[in-house]
Amino acid sequence: MAELAPYAVSEARSKGRRHPEPTPAARSEFQRDRDRVVHSTAFRRLEYKTQVFVNHEGDLFRTRLTHSIEVAQIARTLARAMQLNEDLAEAIALAHDLGHTPFGHAGQDALNACMREHGGFEHNLQSLRTVDLLEERYGAFDGLNLTYETREGILKHCAPKKAYELGELGRRFIEGTQPSLEAQLCNLADEIGYNNHDVDDGLRSGLITLEQLEEVGIWVRHVTEVRRAFPQVGGRRLIHETVRRMINSLAVDLIEETRSNISEVGVASIEDVRKTSPLAAFSAGMHAEHKELKHFLRINLYQHYQVLRMTNKARRIISDLFGAFMEDPRLLPPQYQQMAKADKPRAIADYVAGMTDRYAIREHRRLFAVGEI
Repeated sequence: MAELAPYAVSEARSKGRRHPEPTPAARSEFQRDRDRVVHSTAFRRLEYKTQVFVNHEGDLFRTRLTHSIEVAQIARTLARAMQLNEDLAEAIALAHDLGHTPFGHAGQDALNACMREHGGFEHNLQSLRTVDLLEERYGAFDGLNLTYETREGILKHCAPKKAYELGELGRRFIEGTQPSLEAQLCNLADEIGYNNHDVDDGLRSGLITLEQLEEVGIWVRHVTEVRRAFPQVGGRRLIHETVRRMINSLAVDLIEETRSNISEVGVASIEDVRKTSPLAAFSAGMHAEHKELKHFLRINLYQHYQVLRMTNKARRIISDLFGAFMEDPRLLPPQYQQMAKADKPRAIADYVAGMTDRYAIREHRRLFAVGEI
């Protein structure tokens, strides 16, 4: 690894793990975190969890797994360009969606509604719960025992009430301090990834069109460049060439603006990063273009009637499952029956959140379809 900037997270100054472990022999602490995430059950399940399109709707659409890998690639690029800790950025990016429910945001909204009287449900907190408690791989502790810095990056949002329950990890949400630059950049790498790749998937599905995108400034600017450079190119190649240029322009702008913010504030250490306002940011012009793209996707893709039909089914599946298990927890697998003795709603939420799209559909059929077992 290249020499780190003075404001990067240094392994030597890590706040460590909840359960002390011997130093790894042939890799860094943050590489160990990354490896534990990649080998986890929750990470494998992401292959069959929705990004926008449910798994059975097509083999080429992105899932939570492919999205996480793409975010990790963007995050490593950003971290390397800014002399930050690439291994930490990659570990955060690969772990950031581990707590997502089946059926994407529709599933999360439905599960949150079910849990409203029981502490609510939020996928960032569930990702942390997954790596801290739910993964069962090691004899000495529950969870993956990740470093403080990786866990900090996973937890992007947290209500103050919840923050008090998290001890030191939740303190920044109470005191108004910031996470590491690696964590800040991962948050924006996530946005770069899903917005641009949802354009690609939306076009592939036919739910949005090239003609509609002519209303979106960042698309028009880059597709014009592509058509000028490659007049004969069309179809999927035109789309891929445009999307990759959009991603690159956002990444370059983010690097330049963040460097400018660091210089302007005079940041010289990780302590300075934590004490100041967020440093990772797009320029004003790029932020406006990025916001316009997000608005376009919300109106034209996420609220498309065909997407809404599936999300409506998803909400019903999640709500039905939760209700059935609350009424009779004996329907849960034995492991979750044991957990339900201490906290029935949270155990049910853990079980439902861990499901893949297709497993949730099958479980719903087993419980509600006549003739299924």
